[in-house]
Amino acid sequence: MTQPTPPLAPQRPFEDTRHGVTRQDPYCWLRAENWREVMADPTTLPSDIRAYIEAENAWYEDRFGTPTRPLQDEIYAEIRARIKEEDSSVPSPDGPFAYYSRTREGDQYALICRTPREGGGEDILLDCNAEAGEGYFGFGGAEHSPCHSMLAWAADRNGSEYYTILIRDLDTGTDRAERIEKAGSGAVWASDSTAFYYVELDESHRPFRVRRHVLGTAQAEDAIVYEEADPGFFVGVGETQSRRFITISAHDHQTSEVWLIDAEQGGDPVCVEPRHENTEYDVEERGGVLFIHTNDDEAEDFKIATAPIDAPGQANWTDLVAHEPGTLILDIELLANHLIRLERRDGLPRIVVRDLRDDTEETISFPEEAYSLGLMGGYEFDTATIRFSYSSPTTPAQIFDMDLETGERTLRKQQDVPSGHDPDLYETRRLFATAPDGEEVPVTLLYRRGLALDGSAPLLLYGYGSYGHSIPASFSVSNLSLVDRGFVYAVAHIRGGMDKGYRWYKSGRAEHKTNTFTDFIAAAEMLVAKGYTSKGRIVAEGGSAGGMLMGAIANMRPDLWAGIVANVPFVDVLNTMLDDTLPLTPPEWPEWGNPIASREAYDRIASYSPYDNVTAQDYPPILALAGLTDPRVTYWEPAKWVARLRATKTDANALFLRTNMDAGHGGASGRFERIRETAITYAFALHCVGMAETSTPAH
Repeated sequence: MTQPTPPLAPQRPFEDTRHGVTRQDPYCWLRAENWREVMADPTTLPSDIRAYIEAENAWYEDRFGTPTRPLQDEIYAEIRARIKEEDSSVPSPDGPFAYYSRTREGDQYALICRTPREGGGEDILLDCNAEAGEGYFGFGGAEHSPCHSMLAWAADRNGSEYYTILIRDLDTGTDRAERIEKAGSGAVWASDSTAFYYVELDESHRPFRVRRHVLGTAQAEDAIVYEEADPGFFVGVGETQSRRFITISAHDHQTSEVWLIDAEQGGDPVCVEPRHENTEYDVEERGGVLFIHTNDDEAEDFKIATAPIDAPGQANWTDLVAHEPGTLILDIELLANHLIRLERRDGLPRIVVRDLRDDTEETISFPEEAYSLGLMGGYEFDTATIRFSYSSPTTPAQIFDMDLETGERTLRKQQDVPSGHDPDLYETRRLFATAPDGEEVPVTLLYRRGLALDGSAPLLLYGYGSYGHSIPASFSVSNLSLVDRGFVYAVAHIRGGMDKGYRWYKSGRAEHKTNTFTDFIAAAEMLVAKGYTSKGRIVAEGGSAGGMLMGAIANMRPDLWAGIVANVPFVDVLNTMLDDTLPLTPPEWPEWGNPIASREAYDRIASYSPYDNVTAQDYPPILALAGLTDPRVTYWEPAKWVARLRATKTDANALFLRTNMDAGHGGASGRFERIRETAITYAFALHCVGMAETSTPAH
C-alpha cells in the first residue's frame, strides 16, 4: 500500500542553555535515554522512536527502494561480476607456516588459512561463514600465537563494535571455554603463548583499559595492565615488529603516549615519553634502540628519531631522518637491516628504503598522474623482503614483493576483474581548485576517455576532510558502474585531511573547520568552470565526518547539487560535542573544540553544525543512511536531521532516511551485502540526474 505523505516526527519542547545561549531542540526525544542498552540489544529501542524510524524506512522503501529495485539489482550484478569471488591474499610467512585468507565463490566471509612455509596442504583455521550464522557478523581479525597452536579471533554480533574474543585450539579445531566479552577487536600474544593482551571497553563504549588474559582463567581474573583516566584519550594495544615489546598507546587525534611491556618477561609498562599536547609519536625497536616516528620539536610533517631502550625519553631523541617541510612521513616499517618509510610529497605517495648498515636510500614511486601506494607489513623482522600495494583509479591493485638486497621487484598478485577491464578506456586526471583564501585543492577525476567537456556530464563528487584522513587515488570496482554510464567520478582532497601534509590537516580543523566546506564547494565550482559538469548535475557524497560535510554544503550552497548522499552522517555536531557521556565526544574535542568549556568553540560549532543550521530554503534531493547500533555516529543524528529538514525545507524534493536496524557504522556485514548498499547510493545518484530509467553502461 502506497504511503500518501512522508512521516513527520512529532516536535516535543526541549531547551538547552549554555553560555547564556538558549537553543530549541524539538527532536531531542529521538535520542533514547537507554542508548547504551540499545547498542547491545537493539530490541530495547523505545517504541515511539522505533515507530518513527520504521515509518521513515517504509517511506524510503515505498518511494525509492521498491521502484528502483531493478536498477539496484543491475548495479549490484555489475559490481559483483567485477569481483573475483574465489580469491586469496598473498601468503605471509611466519616461522614454519605461511598465513593467508581466501574466499570461496558465493561466500560472504573469508577463510583464515595456513600452509607449511615451503608448500604443502592447506589448514583452514577459521571459516567465518560457518561462524557468522544468519545475523550480523563483524569479523574483528585473528592472531595466531607465537607457538602456532592457537588462534585468538574476535567477532561483533550486532554492529555495536563490542567484540567477543575466543581462543581456537588449532590442533582440535575447537574454541576453548573462556571468552572475553566487551573487548576491542585485537589481541596481542605474549612471547610464550600462555597469555595475551587486549583492550577493554567501558559502559560508554570507550576503549580505556588494557588487560592480560592468562589462558585457562576466567575474564574476571584478568590483570589490569594499564588504565586511562582521561576520558579524552582512547587506548590501543600492539607490538613492535621485532616482537620484543608489547606496545600500549594512549591517544586522541593530536596527542599520543606510548608504553612498553617486555613481551617475554611481562611486568609493568614503561612510558617512553609522557604525553605533551599536540605531540604525536609511535615507536619501533631494533637491537635495543627505539625508532620514533614523531612530530615533536615542531616537525610538522614528522621526522624519525632514535633513542636507547634504557633511556627512551624525549631528552635522548636523536634525529635520524630530519623533518622536511612538505614531505609528510605517514608510516614506518622497521626490519633487521632496513628502515622503510611511506611518505607523501606534492600530494603523491612514495616509499623510501634506508639500509641501516650504510645509510643509503632508494625511492619507490610510479609515473601516473594520481595513484595509491601502501606498505603491507608482514609477520617477520629478520627479513630482506618488503611487500607493498599499488593502484590508480584506472589500474587494478597490484601487490609486489621487493628484495631489499637485490632491488628486484616481484609481482605477487594483480587484481582480477572477471567481467573484464580495459584501463585504456578510462582517463585519470589530477586538477586543482582555488579555494576562497587562495589555497590549491587537489581533485582526482576518473571518466571514460573521450568525455565531451561541454558541461553535460553528471558528476559524483566525494569528500571527507577530517581527522587527517586522506582519500587515496586507488582503483574501485564499484565506481565503474557510474563512470560507464557517463558519470565523472571525482574526489576532492579537501583540508582536514593530510593530502598536502600535516598543515593541510591543521587548516581544516577546529577554528579552521569551515575551510573543509568551502574547499569542497570550490572543487565543484572548478569542475563546472572547466566543463566537466554543470551546476545541478553534481551529486555530492560523504560519510561519517564526511556526512557532516554533506550537511554543511547542503545548507551553504543547495543550488549546486543535483542530490546529496550522506552515509552515517555526523550532523548533530553541537549536541554531540556537548554530551560528554557519548564514547567519542571527549577524544574529539581537540578536533572540533570543547563547547562545554569554551563559548568561542560553542559559537563556532553552532555556526556550521548541519542540524542547527537547517533553514527554510529549497534543498536538493537527500538520501541519509544510518545504522541503529552505530556507536560512532549514533542513529539519532541522521534521524533528527531528516526530521528537521522535512519540517523546515520549502521544496518537494526527495528526502529519504534509511536506517539499517541490524547494523552499525560500517553498514551491512558480508562482502556482497555491502555491495547492495553501494547499489542503493548509485541508483539514487542516477535518479537525481534523471538517468534512473535511461542509463545503460558502456562496454
